[in-house]
Amino acid sequence: MAVKVPELEKIGVQVLSMSTDSRFTHKIWQAEELSKMVEGGVPFPLLSDQTGEIGKMYGVYDEAAGVDIRGRFLIDPDGIIQAMEVVTPPVGRNVSELVRQVQAFQLVRETKGAEATPSGWQPGKPTLKVGPDLVGKVWKVWKPKKEG
Repeated sequence: MAVKVPELEKIGVQVLSMSTDSRFTHKIWQAEELSKMVEGGVPFPLLSDQTGEIGKMYGVYDEAAGVDIRGRFLIDPDGIIQAMEVVTPPVGRNVSELVRQVQAFQLVRETKGAEATPSGWQPGKPTLKVGPDLVGKVWKVWKPKKEG
């Protein structure tokens, strides 16, 4: 995530990170590990949710383990969660997919829902024009690429 922050900031995204670790643990983690992975360390706030209250609100707090499960939440300018992904620690997330999703949500917001982005949509690629004329005819407009 840290290496994609400049790209995310360019498209108006604010990145925050949160865990049940204390701010002191975050400071050590930043100094001893993150700063060795990313020059200057992680360029976004590492927030502490030691009681798990925020994790509980987002449905990612594991009571038995006392930790927040890894996840990401795309929250729009109105404070509404538009997407979320929750994964267990052994599996990493795809930050390029996050950037793509943000761009897709921004386009949908910009068009006030008049356009939708099909699966795998990339900026500059065709969108779907939402309306009765599209019903039953998506196949004429959108041809997914076969993966091989």
